[in-house]
Amino acid sequence: MGSTTPAIRGGAVRRQDTRRRGAVVAALMLAMALAALDATIVSTAVPQIVGDLGGFSVFSWLFSGYLLAVTVTLPVYGKLSDTFGRKPVLVTGAAVFLLGSLLCAGAWNMAALIAFRIVQGLGGGALQGTVQTLAADLYPLAERPKIQSKLSTVWAVSAVAGPGLGGVLAAYADWRWIFLINLPIGAAALWLIVRHLHEPERERPENPDNPENPENAAHARVDWAGALAVFACGGVLLTALVQGGVAWPWLSAPSLTLFGTGLALAGVVVVVERRAAQPIIPGWVWRRRTIAAVNLALGALGLLMVAPSVFLPTYAQSVLGLAPVAAGFVLSVWTLSWPVSAALSQHVYRRIGFRDTALLGIGLAALILCAFPLLPYPGSWWQPTLLMLLLGAALGLFQLPLIVGVQSTVGWSERGTTTASVLFCRQTGQTLGASLFGAVANGVLAARLGGAGDLDSVTRALDAGTAPEATRRAIADAVHAVYLGAAAAAALAFLVLLLVAPRRFPVRDE
Repeated sequence: MGSTTPAIRGGAVRRQDTRRRGAVVAALMLAMALAALDATIVSTAVPQIVGDLGGFSVFSWLFSGYLLAVTVTLPVYGKLSDTFGRKPVLVTGAAVFLLGSLLCAGAWNMAALIAFRIVQGLGGGALQGTVQTLAADLYPLAERPKIQSKLSTVWAVSAVAGPGLGGVLAAYADWRWIFLINLPIGAAALWLIVRHLHEPERERPENPDNPENPENAAHARVDWAGALAVFACGGVLLTALVQGGVAWPWLSAPSLTLFGTGLALAGVVVVVERRAAQPIIPGWVWRRRTIAAVNLALGALGLLMVAPSVFLPTYAQSVLGLAPVAAGFVLSVWTLSWPVSAALSQHVYRRIGFRDTALLGIGLAALILCAFPLLPYPGSWWQPTLLMLLLGAALGLFQLPLIVGVQSTVGWSERGTTTASVLFCRQTGQTLGASLFGAVANGVLAARLGGAGDLDSVTRALDAGTAPEATRRAIADAVHAVYLGAAAAAALAFLVLLLVAPRRFPVRDE
């Protein structure tokens, strides 16, 4: 009887660990849903918000402020999670996010709402980066595709559902419920994390940038000067990209001043980080071929994702004549094929490797993006829908092997920084893509229409029924040019992986 007791006890412990891990995964999925929802849920409630608070001229900062705060805090949270552990960073970030949500619900004017959205973003950066890092901590390499595909599905469904949910809450309740709905969801995630996430004590290796200065001896020292420099530099440069060509011309004094200041601050970041014992952005992030290649490739992914996510709904409504709901469906189909392809990608990369699987995915994506300008005019709704279904499958084959692969090349004490650098590059690519492709679309429209109007004003004229057929053709040409630019970004990612990334990622033993 006594000889079987340890086995029974061991089985009970394993079942308890499995239940605990399941509870933590549920919390991660709730946190991911919050971060994805808040990136899109406000968009359809803008008329009600502006009608209540005013501030139409600056409402775009409801989105830009949140995006900037999330992006520039990712590297900081990544380093902090490697220094202090994932749990305190995730709990603190979730608490800041919920505080920002509560403040947004009580905002009394547009300036206050924008400021509180930035507070939300300061917490959202911790949610995005730490969730992805914890997912890799919880599962060994063989099981990581399962959790990553779950998180991809949650992100995709939440991002697509966000505008619809925001519209329903604004129309039938009050726009403030868009932020109040975060509180019970976030509280549930927080409770699950506090109750069930128990991180083991881990031995910290020597600092790879300075082997004579063990990280074990100085792990509690935080590079606050580097964090402030990274935050300032990222904020200034991303503001220049977000507002350039929108709030002011690209070659105007505000734009040139912001870019000049951002470049000067980039120099400050380099100087501060080279002198820091525990830098927020360690040099090894860019010195290691695998991490550098994945950062650049996923930056290109962020760039190309702008083409369908921003411009396809306009194309579907203005050129194909679809209603907003139908146009949303044309875009949303890639959220069906993306997670399925990501989940199945493990069967490919186990045979041919992470890099070659990603090359296959991004190569197919480039061909699909090149096919979009070949669609007939005006065409039928099923043609871009089919391309989006295929594009989602190709990008699922591209992104997940890179994330799983790069997380598997580092140990626990470097995983947070590595994951944050990947997400930071993808977010920065999206910001750059919105500015770059917006300029491309407006340039094509100006050439086709004799220098009159931009995409927003032309689309509003079409909605009002005052634009001729030539304008629809001009919009089609503009979106085709954007898709060709996205294909070029895919080709760039292909070349980076082919020339920079090692054919076999240096996966660490677990």
